[in-house]
Amino acid sequence: MPGGMQVQRTGVREEDEHLHHNHETAAASSGGPMIKIDVAHGSAHHALFVPAHSTVGELKEQIAEKTGLEPDKQRVLFRGKEKEDNVHLDSAGMKDKSKVLVLENPANEVKKIEGMTNSKEKVEEAIASKENKVEEIKETEEMSKAFAAVAGVRKEVDKLSERVAALEVAVNGGTKVAAEEFEVSTELLMRELLRLDGIEAEGEAKLQRKAEVRRVQKFHETLDELKARNASPLSNSNKAVSTTTKCGTFDSGMGSSTAPPHMPSSTKVTQDWEQFD
Repeated sequence: MPGGMQVQRTGVREEDEHLHHNHETAAASSGGPMIKIDVAHGSAHHALFVPAHSTVGELKEQIAEKTGLEPDKQRVLFRGKEKEDNVHLDSAGMKDKSKVLVLENPANEVKKIEGMTNSKEKVEEAIASKENKVEEIKETEEMSKAFAAVAGVRKEVDKLSERVAALEVAVNGGTKVAAEEFEVSTELLMRELLRLDGIEAEGEAKLQRKAEVRRVQKFHETLDELKARNASPLSNSNKAVSTTTKCGTFDSGMGSSTAPPHMPSSTKVTQDWEQFD
């Protein structure tokens, strides 16, 4: 009936005005404006009205009233980051209609299991599961570190490959190259080989490290061959010039083509390639 609908609308309007009046009263008593915070907890969603200058700890108390989850067992996340209890909502960037996610503190999960059952096996299973997750994260971080280390060596070896190529062009063209150029290149390659030897890697990272070791070995063998040909009496001694300027243009990490500090163990490492496999 039209009259009935009029009564219904009036009732809804009065209820809205009542809620608005309550919010204004709360704001006045708290000394600040009220804001609406949307709370997601599992599959449930709650709308809370709190003073804008409230702390996260005070927000947790209201969440506890809605969810039954005690404040000390709550993790309140806003924009993906957990907020501490003493942080004010406005300082954390929360404003009207902001959304927060509430999770149960993992530290309480084992206690919850102990309270629900006296089964020692279930408690141990929960602890073992958490330890496994920590170990998986640790292994992932170590693998990422190994990949990054191998990539760093690869970048330097790419630069040294250009240096070797320049020496090869010079020798093939009959140019007499200063012996120092071969010594510098050899020492730089040995330095990267030792860096590879210090990388702890497993799985795919280990395969990449092994491939880079073989690449360095190949360049080292090329240098030995070029050095022998350069020293051969058949070379045109009238073209005895140094390629220092050309090789020095490559960024080897040394800043110039000056030989790095002598490494007495380089000969031994060169003769024992298999230790890197």
